[in-house]
Amino acid sequence: MKRLVYAHRGAAAEQPENTLPSFRLALDLGANALETDAQLTADGPIVVSHDPTGARMCGIARPIAKSTLAEIRSWDAGWGFSGPSGGRPFAGKGYSMPTLEELLVEFPGVPLNVDAKSRHPEMVPTLLRLLRRLRAQEHVRIASFSDLNVLRARRGRYEGSTGLSPMEVAAVRLLPLGALRQWKLAGRALQVSPRSGGLSLDAPGFIAKCHALGLRVDYWTINSPEEARRLFAAGADGVMTDDPRAVAPVLRGLDG
Repeated sequence: MKRLVYAHRGAAAEQPENTLPSFRLALDLGANALETDAQLTADGPIVVSHDPTGARMCGIARPIAKSTLAEIRSWDAGWGFSGPSGGRPFAGKGYSMPTLEELLVEFPGVPLNVDAKSRHPEMVPTLLRLLRRLRAQEHVRIASFSDLNVLRARRGRYEGSTGLSPMEVAAVRLLPLGALRQWKLAGRALQVSPRSGGLSLDAPGFIAKCHALGLRVDYWTINSPEEARRLFAAGADGVMTDDPRAVAPVLRGLDG
């Protein structure tokens, strides 16, 4: 499996997260994949945002689900970035919340992990229509912390890959390999923190178990080069990082 350094919401350590300039900088710094979040607007388009409201990043405490795209376009997505001195260096600099379509068009063919955040029944059908229209299924993985969203993607016969649902992740952690092979997991990627619920999920044996099931194993959120190096040495297939400037060179060193 190809080893990947995913830019987690872009180069979020240096630029306002989930904005086109942030993703562009991340790729320039050596990230070879992107990770983002998707929310459904009131009038249908999908925008790129981790939060369900504009409060944290835009200073607008309004739900995205109750806002039109035109309204969201007026929000200042640079407002929420806090600089080292505590100021807001990107406020009023023209940063906006992009649509997922804009992100896909801007970076064609770049591996992209989309976390479908919105639980609205139309979220996944709208996402599938978009990916098919842009013919992006081959390089876009659909993931979600919602078991139902993952199920909806599969029931919608998504042609690309899906991440494991939370229920499936728990099963991989707890069930023996034989039982999991009989289950025939539909997802193709397990995305976890190195430690979860008091359990270590970064041991070489656990990663080997996942590989035996045909799963890639990606870890989030890894901002330390030493931690990234340790995980790749243990067999990890990818890491998601806010700081591609620090972490991407680790992968170049391994693959160089």
